[in-house]
Amino acid sequence: MLKHNYLRLVVLFISLVYGRFSNAQIFDSLQVNIGLETRLSSMKYQPLWLIANRHGVVPDRKSDLLSFVQVSNKNVLAQREYTDEHGFSDYNDISISYGLSIYNGNHFRSTTVEKAYGKLEYKNWSLRGGRFEEDIEDIDPLLSSGSLGVSGNALPIPKIGIAVTRYTNIPFTNGWLQFRGSFAHGWLGADRYVKNSFYHEKTIFLRVGPGNLKLYGGIQHFVEWGGHRGDEQFDRSLKGFWNVLFAKGDDGTDMHAGDQRGVLEGGFYLENENAGLHGYFQKPFEGKNDINIGNRNMLAGFILSMKDKDRGLQKILVEVISTKSINDHIAVTRRESLYNNSAYKTGWEYQNSIIGSPLVINRERGSQYFPQIKPFDWDLQDDDIPGNENIINNRIFGVHTGALYTIDEMFSGRTLLTFTKNYGTINDASMFAPYKNQFYGLQEIYCYIPDKSLTITAGIGFDHGELSNAVSGLIGIKWNLVNRKTDYDVNW
Repeated sequence: MLKHNYLRLVVLFISLVYGRFSNAQIFDSLQVNIGLETRLSSMKYQPLWLIANRHGVVPDRKSDLLSFVQVSNKNVLAQREYTDEHGFSDYNDISISYGLSIYNGNHFRSTTVEKAYGKLEYKNWSLRGGRFEEDIEDIDPLLSSGSLGVSGNALPIPKIGIAVTRYTNIPFTNGWLQFRGSFAHGWLGADRYVKNSFYHEKTIFLRVGPGNLKLYGGIQHFVEWGGHRGDEQFDRSLKGFWNVLFAKGDDGTDMHAGDQRGVLEGGFYLENENAGLHGYFQKPFEGKNDINIGNRNMLAGFILSMKDKDRGLQKILVEVISTKSINDHIAVTRRESLYNNSAYKTGWEYQNSIIGSPLVINRERGSQYFPQIKPFDWDLQDDDIPGNENIINNRIFGVHTGALYTIDEMFSGRTLLTFTKNYGTINDASMFAPYKNQFYGLQEIYCYIPDKSLTITAGIGFDHGELSNAVSGLIGIKWNLVNRKTDYDVNW
C-alpha cells in the first residue's frame, strides 16, 4: 500500500511539473546582452580598479578591445497558485535557471567562458553546477574592495554543490533565527603548481532578529586538495576528503590536509523606512591554528543604502583592511602566510588572479610593478619553484570608500577610492621596506537609453603611488536584446 501511495505521489508531481512547464512562458526571464569594451592605459598594464573584481575577464594589458555575449534564463516549473480554506497551497516554486557568458579579449585572440551553469531551485534551496558568479558573504560586489575569502576578482571556479541562497527561517524559532549556507566541490585545473587539484567549499551563516535590527555571523571554509605534481600524487581518497572536511591530518594531529583557509564573519543590518545600514567584520584564517584571538588580520566596513531609487545617493561604503599580523600567537614552524602555502605553491589564486582581496599582490600583478619579479612557470619540471612566494604582498593596511548614485532617469555612476600601505610578506619584505604607499581610484558613469535598449559606460581608472602610476580610460556599450534593464546595468 505504501509503495502504491508513493507511486501516486511521483505521478502527481511529474504531472504538475509537466503541465506547468508546458504552459509556461519559457522566455519570460530571458536576458540576452551583447557588448564591446575598449581600454587604453598610459602604462603596459591597467590601473587596479579597471581590472579587479570583474570576474577575471579583463586582460591586463595596455590596450584592448573586449567583446562579450551574456545569456541567462529562468523557467518556473511549478509555483503556488491557490490556498485552500485550511491554509495549504497546492505546490511551491520549483525552477530551473541557466546561463552562459563568453568574453573575447586580447584583441579578439583569446576567448574566456566566464559563466556556464545550470541550477535547479526549490524555494531558497539550490542544486547547481558549472561556472557561475556568487556572493558567498554579505558584502556589496559593486562597492566593496572585495571579500578576504572569495571575491569577484578571479574567474569563477567550476563546481557542483548545494546551497541555501537566502536567509531561511529555522523551524520553531518564530522567525527569530535564520540560516543560509553552501557546500560545494570544484576543480582548479592544470594551470597551477599542483595540477588538477580539487576545491572544497562550505559556508554557514546564522541571522538573529525578525525586526529592523538583525545580527548575523558565520564561517567560510575553503581548501585546495588532491591533485598531482609530476609523479607525486596528493591524497584524493575518501579518507583524504574526510581530513579536508574536518581540517585534520592522517595522524590525527592538527596538521591539516590540503591548503586550508577561511573567514570568520559577523555583522548587523539596521533599517527604517528611508535607509538601511549594514556593518560587517571579517577575520581570515590560514589553517585551524590561525583561529585565535591573537589573529589581528581583518576587514571591517559599513554601507549605507537609501531606499529612494529615483535620484541621488544610492549607497555609500567605507572599509578598513589590515592584514599586517605576523601570527605571533603561533609557533614559528606552524605559521602560515596569508594566501600562500608551502606545498600548494600557487596559493589563493585562480587563472593568475587573486581569489580573495585584489589589494593583495601576486607575482603576476607584481611583475608589472617590479622588473625583477617574474611569474612562476607552473610547468617547470625541475621543481625549483619555492613555496610561500607566489603572493609577494599580503601585509596591508588600507582604507577604501565607494559610492553608487543616480543622477536622473538615464545616468548613474560609481566611484571607488582606496589608499593602502603595503608591507610585503613575512618571508620577504625587502622590496616594500619599510612600506610603500599606494592610491587606487575609479570613476564610472552609466547612461541607459531605454528606446534603444543600450547601456553606455565611460570610465577612468588611476593608480598613484610608490607601486604604480597609471591612468586608463574605458568606453563600453551593451545592447540588451530583450529590453529588460536591471538596476545599475554595468557592463560586466
